[in-house]
Amino acid sequence: MRVLLVEDTEGLGEAVRDQIADDGHAVDWVQTLAFAEASIQTTAYDLILLDLILPDGHGFGFLRKLRTAGYSTPVIILTARDQVSDRIEGLNAGADDYLVKPFDLSELSARVAAVARRYRGNPNPLIRVGDLEVDLGDHRISRNGQPVELTAREWALFEGFIHRPGMLLSRSQLEDRLYAFGAEIESNTIEVYVSRLRKKLGRDAIATVRGMGYRLETHDQ
Repeated sequence: MRVLLVEDTEGLGEAVRDQIADDGHAVDWVQTLAFAEASIQTTAYDLILLDLILPDGHGFGFLRKLRTAGYSTPVIILTARDQVSDRIEGLNAGADDYLVKPFDLSELSARVAAVARRYRGNPNPLIRVGDLEVDLGDHRISRNGQPVELTAREWALFEGFIHRPGMLLSRSQLEDRLYAFGAEIESNTIEVYVSRLRKKLGRDAIATVRGMGYRLETHDQ
């Protein structure tokens, strides 16, 4: 996924960014609402992690503005405000989840995965495509009953395919899953990772549509 992190505390921001990146997601980290607004104007995000108390405003106002404008991307609030009234206000403003600081980073990862599954219309973390069985919650894959080990980057790319089996994904769509904003992108990165996935999942698992992109095949191999 492509994740926008809005957090002005350096230490926490770094820890959350690294955790989400280790989970295989591309993370853009900004520290003000102004930068957050600019980011969503230029980039399509799958999830926003939003602090409430920021140097240039309050997260609730930012969130209400997003929802009023019809912006439906899921939002998880990260805040030290732990009163029940604060949680209710956040959820009523349009948040999908509310995590109180300090929190365990593994719990954050689990909540990110759960919210993403709900928005994709599949609360069940288990998906089957062809001879592949995929557990989205635990990041596990088996092929014909045999476990397949993927690196974090390989998983990030594969996750894009598994949520859109049979659908064509362009190079730029796949690059967005691997790279945060401003990161240097090597010209053959997608080809390299697609080749690695084919070696592990079967050479016919991912088809190349010349000049357009790639798609995950859905037939039994």
